[in-house]
Amino acid sequence: MSISSGALPTAEAVSVHDLIVPTTQILANLPLVRTNGGSATLFAFDAGQALKEHTSSFEALLFVLEGALIVTIGGAPVPAAAGTVVRLPISVPHAVRAEESARMLLVILR
Repeated sequence: MSISSGALPTAEAVSVHDLIVPTTQILANLPLVRTNGGSATLFAFDAGQALKEHTSSFEALLFVLEGALIVTIGGAPVPAAAGTVVRLPISVPHAVRAEESARMLLVILR
């Protein structure tokens, strides 16, 4: 299955493994849904890949689907393993680094 339009099909169960896979060249991401209320984006990390420190104007929830991540929030590292969720506050610098191959779902709340 491929989602070329960036929209997740409705009323259909779709495997995360079929949607996105880690790559060594670039951090893989796939927007699943975007509405006025927020968005949901899948990310696939290869070991060692990272999202650089940045801030957001919106709160977000980071769901670790598999693997292990270090989420740094306001300079403090937060280890996050598969099956965990991390709340990212508004305007606080944060970054994400993969300890191993990992997949995560980022839900931004507007």
